[in-house]
Amino acid sequence: MKRPDPEHLMTLLSQCALGDRNAFESLYRHTAPNLFAVLTRILKRKDWAEEALQDAYIIIWRQAGRYQPALAAPLTWMTHIARNLAIDQLRRPHIDESHSDLDMDSLSDSTQLLESFLAREEEGRLRDCLNQVDPKQRQTIALAFWHGLSHGEVALHLDLPLGTVKTWLRRGLARLKSCLEAS
Repeated sequence: MKRPDPEHLMTLLSQCALGDRNAFESLYRHTAPNLFAVLTRILKRKDWAEEALQDAYIIIWRQAGRYQPALAAPLTWMTHIARNLAIDQLRRPHIDESHSDLDMDSLSDSTQLLESFLAREEEGRLRDCLNQVDPKQRQTIALAFWHGLSHGEVALHLDLPLGTVKTWLRRGLARLKSCLEAS
């Protein structure tokens, strides 16, 4: 997936802030594949990722005037919005459509149900502990582990020195480990 030009994205965001719908369409075309990939990795379901992508672009359109180039690259800012929406969506209770019309008595293997419950419980613990990690460290962890970026790619993505990224990862993972062991 080709990374969009940050300068071009900044221009598009500033035009979106002025209500330019053509700029928004161009911004979507340039960035939607990147954001959809992030959302799909987090949400694990295409339909949820599509819903979150639509919601993310509504926020991006409305908040384009609040984008500050000094704080983050345009795609990083947009990814942050999308990621936060995905995490919020994971926190909401969902009805699993694939099992909604299934009678629980028809599940012959109760261990499957127990394993599913335990996996969701562990995901909840992980989410709770991630929320206790410093946001900068949480972002580096997400980029490295959920998005599969190398330390160097994370540094490039965040426009930070490699040593800083490694330190944030190490400290964030230590905090995460400590929280998970305590809970």
